[in-house]
Amino acid sequence: MSAKTASSPTQDQVEILEYNFNKVNKHPDPTTLSLVAAEAGLSEEETQKWFKQRLAQWRQAEGLPSECRSVTD
Repeated sequence: MSAKTASSPTQDQVEILEYNFNKVNKHPDPTTLSLVAAEAGLSEEETQKWFKQRLAQWRQAEGLPSECRSVTD
């Protein structure tokens, strides 16, 4: 098993990330991602990773494939 290099976001950080995911944009552009990262006090890489994982969870909950695929897959 690989060691986790970054700590998990705090509850306050998760609230900021969840708000932006649910109310603002599930697919933030680089500028929005940078602003969300700054607001949450996380790196852009950590924020991007969180959004990617959260989007996969959301797609699974919606009964969609975890990755974007064409309709014919």
